[in-house]
Amino acid sequence: MTRSDSGASPAPSGARPTQGRAILWSISLVAVGLSLFQLYSAGIQPLGLFYQRSIHLMLIMLLAFLIFPVFGPQRRRGLLGWALDALFLGGALLTGGYLVLYLDEIIGRAGFWSQTDILVGCIAVITVLEASRRAVGLGMTIIGALGILYAFAGPRGELPWLGQFLPGILEHRGYNIDRLVGQLYLGQEGIFGLPLGVAATYIFVFVLFGAFLEVTGAGKFFIDMAYAATGRQRGGPAKAAVLASAGMGSISGSAIANVVTTGAFTIPLMKRLGYKPHQAGGIEAAASTGGQIMPPLMGAGAFLIAEYTRMPYLEVVKVSILPAILYFATVYLFVHIIALKQGMQGMARSELPQMRRVMRDGWHFLLPLGVLVWLLAMHMSPMRVGYYAVITMVAVAALRYAVWHFFVAPGQGQAVTAAGIGAMLKAGLAKLLEGLELGARNAVAVSMACAVAGIIVGVVGLTGLGLKFSAMMMAFSGGNIVLALIMVLLASLVLGMGLPVTASYIVLIVLVGPALTAEFGIPLLIAHLVVFWYSQDSNVTPPIALAGFAGAAIAGSKPMATGVQAWKFAKGLYLIPVFMVFNPEIILGGPWPVLIWNGFIAILALGAFAAALEGYLFTRMAWLPRLAIVPAIVAVFYPDLRVEVAGVAVMLLVLGGNWLASRRRVAAG
Repeated sequence: MTRSDSGASPAPSGARPTQGRAILWSISLVAVGLSLFQLYSAGIQPLGLFYQRSIHLMLIMLLAFLIFPVFGPQRRRGLLGWALDALFLGGALLTGGYLVLYLDEIIGRAGFWSQTDILVGCIAVITVLEASRRAVGLGMTIIGALGILYAFAGPRGELPWLGQFLPGILEHRGYNIDRLVGQLYLGQEGIFGLPLGVAATYIFVFVLFGAFLEVTGAGKFFIDMAYAATGRQRGGPAKAAVLASAGMGSISGSAIANVVTTGAFTIPLMKRLGYKPHQAGGIEAAASTGGQIMPPLMGAGAFLIAEYTRMPYLEVVKVSILPAILYFATVYLFVHIIALKQGMQGMARSELPQMRRVMRDGWHFLLPLGVLVWLLAMHMSPMRVGYYAVITMVAVAALRYAVWHFFVAPGQGQAVTAAGIGAMLKAGLAKLLEGLELGARNAVAVSMACAVAGIIVGVVGLTGLGLKFSAMMMAFSGGNIVLALIMVLLASLVLGMGLPVTASYIVLIVLVGPALTAEFGIPLLIAHLVVFWYSQDSNVTPPIALAGFAGAAIAGSKPMATGVQAWKFAKGLYLIPVFMVFNPEIILGGPWPVLIWNGFIAILALGAFAAALEGYLFTRMAWLPRLAIVPAIVAVFYPDLRVEVAGVAVMLLVLGGNWLASRRRVAAG
């Protein structure tokens, strides 16, 4: 999903010019085989934990080594490159094949591993780290390698001298290679642990579903629908970008991929309407980042949160709807305020797609989404739901082909012939294979990120590092929950510089999750949501605003200026998690009056914040009311009804005064 969980997407296409025909055929064969295997295990014959995950990882690593040459996609492999790639391809086959062939014997040894077990485990760990370097980036690989070195550091470890350099709170006994490999390769808490398990089941099948939506033209349908709904309003293209990104971002699972796909349409139109280039790029980046927190998929987050918290997937989706709406409402309001400030108008009706025509041409794309939502509501397993959603998407696309060929085309004077039927079947098969291949390619980065995250999780569990981090958080924050949340935010930003969003979330929740729940009393689900939301901030927070930089490339603006705009528009990403912590009812539920009140004050505070930041709502705001709003917003986050009411009163007075000033200005005009 992105160097932010979808790093596999752009790179393969960039690698194509230097790939030979045999390699391209091999990539297609492995990718299609992987997708078919995933569909088989998701909907026809479920496999055991180690069988399913080991085969998945084996095929994913084969793809990674085929798609990404050892010296980079722009250089020819050469003799040395081919020799190294052959070694790693063999390592990938050995990693998965050994477990599949000898699983019963390995389980029978149960801790008394043979030297062959340890040797294969060492090869597996090295192969996983190398595949991660190629598919995800060097940052993830370095963190995985540092985790292994940390496990070896200690008086009883393989590297006892390294333990001398660890601060006292991070010291541990140290572990030898047999114990570590047993944890990482031969146990259920390492490479084949929960992160890879989620990637190999839920995430893959929904990535495959997103790939079929893409190749069948559903992306254009959703973008056209957003334009038809909002195009005539002030700042219409920017509002369409927000709505389209809300839909497409949840499907694509990647903020960056969303920016470069929907942004290719929305950013030029925003610029033409009057938005400055850095504003257009920032709006698209903020909206695309919101796609990662938008149900039902939330990138890969909903599945991981459900697994870690042991809550039903549908429950995680339901409680995430209101916070996601609040986020997009904030971005939407920013867009609207800028349009008002700059006196923009909507687009002409002649330039916009008509909603009637958009729905007539693409209504069938809503059927698979309807099936998906209905089956989730029936409490079916998410993996099985994804399987049926893919099957429905393929069936709908095939039916569309058939209806056009046999009923629409003859009415336009095109006769139905055997040659035409053959061409139709050939085109349909090509689309099917394209979707299967694209789904597998798009899953490479997230699966490799989860495999290395499994190494980190295994080391944390082995050494007790999570509990040590909890103690450090208590010491540094002094028990202050706001300082603790700021520390989580800073840690997520640092991790996000080198890790995909999914991996950043997994590492952070393993390290700081125990402290947030046990020491600060934050409910488990809210702690996971806070960490997951904060894990997105590297997409929009300078100096590493990755989605912002992608938007800058399309907008032709300066990357840092665009990143600052993305950071401003995405302010809900930082404020809403704090609101969840201090007003847990919006997540955990409560009496209806409390829920309505909390929803109202959240919307009011976010709207007031946007107005204060832009200095405009109904008309321009002076500095004094803008400054008065700041403590009022802080008061809304304070868990005391009297303080909240006072904050709400101040905000209503300031915003009401701004509205009256606008009415007087209109009357005077």
